[in-house]
Amino acid sequence: MAGPMPQTRADAPPAPWDGLARLAQPFFQNWMRGTLSIVGGLALWEFLSRYVVDNSLFLAAPTQIAAALIKLTETGELQHHIAISALEFVLGFVIASVLGIALGVAMASSVAVKQVMQPWVSGVYATPTIALAPLFILWLGIGIWSKVIVVVTLVLFSVSINTEAGLLQTSDRLVEMLRSFGATRRQIFWKLSLPSAMPFVLAGLKLGIGRGLIGVVVAELFGSRAGLGRLISQSADSFNMPELFAGVVVLAAAGIVMTAGFSWLEGKLVPWTKD
Repeated sequence: MAGPMPQTRADAPPAPWDGLARLAQPFFQNWMRGTLSIVGGLALWEFLSRYVVDNSLFLAAPTQIAAALIKLTETGELQHHIAISALEFVLGFVIASVLGIALGVAMASSVAVKQVMQPWVSGVYATPTIALAPLFILWLGIGIWSKVIVVVTLVLFSVSINTEAGLLQTSDRLVEMLRSFGATRRQIFWKLSLPSAMPFVLAGLKLGIGRGLIGVVVAELFGSRAGLGRLISQSADSFNMPELFAGVVVLAAAGIVMTAGFSWLEGKLVPWTKD
């Protein structure tokens, strides 16, 4: 009687590293595409600044910007400017995030609160808040708090509007089901409404990153002792394009890193949105 058929290569169980390879493939594809995009953009930038424009008063090459970053880092000037701008941004962003989420929850929970606050939210959100920066500096001086208020004003309403929209998207059927099982209003909020609104809240916070960075820089341009906006202003006054672009590059890198961080956090807090 014939024995069992030998296991062929096609019937062999997959190697354990095959699964890892399948999981890692999308990550490496995205990483490679992003890297090639950055390298290609920098190469084109270098070519245009060296051979097309060829005037350092109008456009600085990436190599010149890198040299300026190294020089500013060695003198400690860059770290000082980054520390001041980072402090202003973090304080304003945290205050705006807390107040914005609280305001969004209040507007979504109470019709009376929404009727009272809606004209203010719509009016201030549509107002070019940047134009108010000189007024804040006049009231509070050129210290950090005038910049913090500008950041708060720019970030607050994007967070509150997104929070309110997310809470209003909660399924009424799910709310009624939880009520039928005896869930309290607080339990419905923490177990259903807030988790379902979290993608909207995170979207508002991600929008606030760019608006907050703009607020910091513009407020520093109007009046400050230090900060990346001050560095950019000084460089523009002296026609030092490499240092001007160095400040811009640092701001862009900060925006990319923080946005990527919120995207990672979104994947951890609301993984169902990534499916």
